[in-house]
Amino acid sequence: MTIVLNEPLSQVSLLFVSAAMAFIALALVLFSLQLSKLLGQTPEERAKLSNIEKIGFIVTAVGTVVLGIGVVLRGVAAGRVPWANMYEFSISSALLILLVYLTSLKIKDVRFIATFVTGFVLVTLFAAVSLFYVEVKTLMPALQSYWLVIHVVVAILATSFFAIAAGLHIAYLVKSSNFAKRLMELFPALEQLERLAYRFNVVGFVLWSFTLIAGAIWAERAWHRYWGWDTKEVWTFIIWTLYAGYLHAMATRGWNGKRAAWLGLVAFLAIIFNFTIVNQFFKGLHVYSGL
Repeated sequence: MTIVLNEPLSQVSLLFVSAAMAFIALALVLFSLQLSKLLGQTPEERAKLSNIEKIGFIVTAVGTVVLGIGVVLRGVAAGRVPWANMYEFSISSALLILLVYLTSLKIKDVRFIATFVTGFVLVTLFAAVSLFYVEVKTLMPALQSYWLVIHVVVAILATSFFAIAAGLHIAYLVKSSNFAKRLMELFPALEQLERLAYRFNVVGFVLWSFTLIAGAIWAERAWHRYWGWDTKEVWTFIIWTLYAGYLHAMATRGWNGKRAAWLGLVAFLAIIFNFTIVNQFFKGLHVYSGL
């Protein structure tokens, strides 16, 4: 079957992604304004400021919808799932981070990291548009498999949970220090922050484990071997090992507090390194930056 690429439609998709950036940037301003105004306020005055936060979440939701349209249009323009290069992976990751975060608001109160989440998503989208954008292309033979959908979507979902956990780790470290002490009085207790981060990391770890397994199965189908010590394979395993160490230390050795938070952040930085540096500057069968 011949796939017709539609670059003009991809440009329309880019407009939607850019518009989503504007909404997320506005939401970031609103959440930052909310935090700044909460300082020194009485509980009654803080309640009045909640309207700013509500507007921020409405703007975030609108930005998420707009970004979703942009991602779908990119897929339609390419005639496939939009996960074949760094640009497409970035916008899809940003979308899933927002969806996971907005959904988690109904389960646990994680509103206090809205500034981090919107800030991280904004940086991700800016990098996608300014640094990673490429025209739509057909997939190389190794990627033309249903395992692309299974492997990559689970990896993106795992990254989304890890990103939210990273925000909770940062909140923990700031609250446990003397920096911005009055601001951190507005945040939940350290034990709650640690517990929430652990739970998000557990879900992310399960998904990342499936990513590792699915990648091995896909590699066998594509290259007739489950493991070849390719650069991306090695870094995927390093990330798995870091999070396994974090969960093991938390669950069996009582290695919690600042040390656990730092280890969780190091593991998340390894994900960012794997996506940015490894994809662009290392050679291997799995490097699909598109640049």
